[in-house]
Parts: sequence; structure tokens; C-alpha cells
Amino acid sequence: MEKINIGGQAVLEGVMMRAPRAMAIAVRRPSGEIVIKREQTPPLSERFPIVKLPLLRGAVALVTSLIIGIKALNFSANEALVEEEGADGQEAKQEELSSWALAGTMVVAFGFGIALFFVLPLYLTKLLVPVIGDNNIIFNLVDGLIRVVVFLLYIWSIAKMKDIERVFQYHGAEHKTIYAFEEGAELTLENVKRFSRLHPRCGTSFLLIVMLVSIAVFSLIPKAWPFVWKALSRVVLLPLIAGISYEFLKWSAKHDQHPLVKLVIAPGLALQRLTTREPDDAQLEVAICSVKEALDENGGYSDDRIVV
Repeated sequence: MEKINIGGQAVLEGVMMRAPRAMAIAVRRPSGEIVIKREQTPPLSERFPIVKLPLLRGAVALVTSLIIGIKALNFSANEALVEEEGADGQEAKQEELSSWALAGTMVVAFGFGIALFFVLPLYLTKLLVPVIGDNNIIFNLVDGLIRVVVFLLYIWSIAKMKDIERVFQYHGAEHKTIYAFEEGAELTLENVKRFSRLHPRCGTSFLLIVMLVSIAVFSLIPKAWPFVWKALSRVVLLPLIAGISYEFLKWSAKHDQHPLVKLVIAPGLALQRLTTREPDDAQLEVAICSVKEALDENGGYSDDRIVV
């Protein structure tokens, strides 16, 4: 018997949950029905043991999460926006993304993130050189500060959108359910409701850690490099930054009761007050359903949260 970790992601009107070897997406249709998609997701490390190595596993986890996340969003959009009944008496759905469309979506999303959170801050910092000087340490500190500000403004702005607010409620439901599972509580509505919506292993916290780690890593780039080379280095070094951030997140999650660790992870938890909302009972039901389905697909679900 082995105790397992689970993770998740809020999607449109639902929650995707991942166990070590499986995933499940639970989405509530406009009719109120909860639809489920379950899928086996064997660890890539079974085929390529090298991806277990520290740092490398973080970069792999980032790419894997992007792929699974976009697939989950596509499924949820297809189900959450389904019409009750078409003219021919059949349910009308959107077409799911093809492999090429999925790859294109990933490239666009990744490119947008690089441009907004890495290239734009670098360009703005370059414009400020006459004011801040050309000291490498100061340059990278200002670059990092602008990057964090852009990230926070982005989170703050999307949090104002009505549709995103519902996604953030499902985000809160995901966290509460995972907390209940980790604490060994029976996954009932009343039990799950009493847990916090803030979780130290949240992807929001991970992104904030990425922003902070990038300040240190980018400070190693020679200041004499042309702007284009500095911009390209942001892309090349991103896997390393993701790897370092992933290792820190795993370590901090295991030691989150230590006073010093609590202080370090506090900014990430504070940021989650923007990216999560208190869910209602219907949303919690979807998250609970998703966890149970993922565990069942993974190999079994039991009241003591153990997979046999």
C-alpha cells in the first residue's frame, strides 16, 4: 500500500484532478448533470527514468501540466457550454481540438506568456537604463520587479472578469478537496467545506516562485549581451528556472509547518486570495467527484485515502 499525492486544476464549470497514474475531469453541464472524463496517465518516468532527476523533473512536469491542462480546458468548454438539445433532438457540442490545434494552442499560450512576463519586462528595463544605470545587479532587480508587477497586474485584471471568477471558485473547491484528502478526512460535502481554499502546492504559488527564481538566474547573464540574446536567454533558461522552482515547491510543501518556511510561502498563499474564491456546495460536489474518479481510475479509492 502506498499513500499518494494528488493535484488538480480548475476548468470551465469543473475540476480536473490528477493521481500518479490517472486523471479525471468532472464538469457540470447547464442541465445540472455532472459529466466525467477519466484517462490513464502513466508517469513518463516509467519509459524514461532520466526524467526523475532533480531539476529535470520540474521542467517535464511543467510541459506535462500544460498539455493535460489544455486538454482539460477543451473538454470542459465542450461540456459546460453544451446546448440542452439541438434542432434534431441531439445535444449540440463544440468540436474538440485536434492534435495539431492543441499543439498550436500550446505554442500560442507559451509564446504569449514568454512575451508578457519575460520579454516585456526586459524591454521596459532596457528603456530605464538611463535612469537606473547599467549595473548588472540593479538591472536584474528592476527587471525582476517589473516582471512580478506585470504578473500581479495580470492576475488582478483577469480576477475582475465574471467568468474567471467562477473558475476561481472551482479553484477554491479543488484546494479544499485536496486538503481534505491529504488530512485523511472522508470526502463528504460537510467535511470538505471546513478546509482552507489556500494550498502551498498551488500552481499560482509556483508561478510566483518562478518569477522570483528568475531574478537570481537571469542575474548570471552578462550585461554586455545584446537585447536579442538576453531575450532568447529567457526562453532557454526557463526549463532550469522551472526545475528549481519545482524542487523548492516540493520541499516547502513537506516542511510547511516550519516557521521559516511559513514565512517564505506566505506571499504565494496571499496571492491565492486573488486566484481562489469560496466555492458553493454544487462546485464542491464537482471537485469531490473529480477526486474520487481520479483515484478510482488510478487503482482504487478507499476511506483511508490509500491506493492499494
